[in-house]
Amino acid sequence: MQVLYAFEINGEGLTILMKGVLSDVETESDRIFSENLINKVAANKKFLDEKIKERVNNWEMDRIALIDKILLRIGIAELLYFNDIPPKVSINEVIEIAKEYSTSNSGKFINGILDAILNDLKDTGNLNKTGRGLIEESIPKNPK
Repeated sequence: MQVLYAFEINGEGLTILMKGVLSDVETESDRIFSENLINKVAANKKFLDEKIKERVNNWEMDRIALIDKILLRIGIAELLYFNDIPPKVSINEVIEIAKEYSTSNSGKFINGILDAILNDLKDTGNLNKTGRGLIEESIPKNPK
């Protein structure tokens, strides 16, 4: 989030920002994941913003707090581009970050938008998650 926030403010230097902020990340797998997420969000910013706009009827994008926009972009990117992350994990992580770094209402706001986008992806068959526990399965209550 820090890299994307700084990049949004500066508009340039994404690679330099990543190197600086991610230099403290201890494990290589975490650093690689972070770089992939940052690059996906930055490369698909317009598309991700369109997904947000579809869900915020009668609300101007510039009225959404910058941190909330960034967190929404991160959450949507994880839903769309990271097949191995369970949707609920993506949504919950973004909500927890919002609770710590944004406004008191941000968690509910972000949850509502991401939940609606998740439902759209499920309804249209565009949720591409693989692996055990990554999508909700209905289990019969009385299997025979």
